[in-house]
Amino acid sequence: MTYAKYSASGNDFVILHCFVEKDFTQEAIKLCNRTEGIGADGFVVLLPSKEADFKWKFYNSDGSAAAMCGNATRAVAHYAFNNNLASSKMKFLTDAGIIESEVMNNNIVKTQMTEPKVIKEQFEQEGFIWYLIDTGVPHLVTFVDDLEKYDHELCAKMRYEHNANVNFAKMQNGKIKVRTYERGVEGETLACGTGMVACFLRAQDLNLVKDTALIYPKSNEELTVSKVGEKIYFQGAVKKVFTATIE
Repeated sequence: MTYAKYSASGNDFVILHCFVEKDFTQEAIKLCNRTEGIGADGFVVLLPSKEADFKWKFYNSDGSAAAMCGNATRAVAHYAFNNNLASSKMKFLTDAGIIESEVMNNNIVKTQMTEPKVIKEQFEQEGFIWYLIDTGVPHLVTFVDDLEKYDHELCAKMRYEHNANVNFAKMQNGKIKVRTYERGVEGETLACGTGMVACFLRAQDLNLVKDTALIYPKSNEELTVSKVGEKIYFQGAVKKVFTATIE
């Protein structure tokens, strides 16, 4: 099998397409392993679909399935376009619904995110004010004055208690800086697309940003999140790292 490794804002994925639908849990665990496999945060399989250009099965590095991953949508769109699976404007099916993406110039990919759902309005816990919102997967968001307040043990506790990813965000010169603890990875990631969108929506709720904002994850790559009417768009560059053939 031939696999492609992609990086989207520091979030890395192993991607392939095939015609056989099955449980790829073990493949995900093996290939995402950073010492004995290719190494990645997630594993994505593209499959035929009657409802869209294609559909995906997405797995975290521990083999668990996830309904949605913002950075992966951009990497997958680039992969699909360059493998002639779709045109530059495409639709594909995820467990969170139909995703629309567009491959633009200079490897920039723009994705329309799924409709967000607020799970729990702001509440206080562990000395922080939190906000719980589903942007394809559930995310806890707290805004702080110093991102060094990010705490791994606290994030792990909040993640299991609320079954959600955990984001610490900070406003800096009108831009949003984010650090994310991600389920399935069970640690901090360099970037999380749905997490950045969740932080943008919380910032809007707090009147900290308008309808468009620049967001920087741990990788410090620049991404843009915008809201047009009720639609949310997530945009940034992706990079094909390499292809590999494994027997």
